[in-house]
Amino acid sequence: MLNTIGLPGLALILLVVVVLFGRGKISSIMGEVGQGLTAFRRGVREGQHGDETSDA
Repeated sequence: MLNTIGLPGLALILLVVVVLFGRGKISSIMGEVGQGLTAFRRGVREGQHGDETSDA
């Protein structure tokens, strides 16, 4: 199903999202997503370091 969308379809979806939510709201949502990914990576990294120290 997603193979038939193509570039024009994705552009149309992006345009609709921007019109519905506004540029400011999308910007704040992307900032929160970025902070969440950073926290997730930090947690994974700390979890890996914790496993290495407990094995020794």
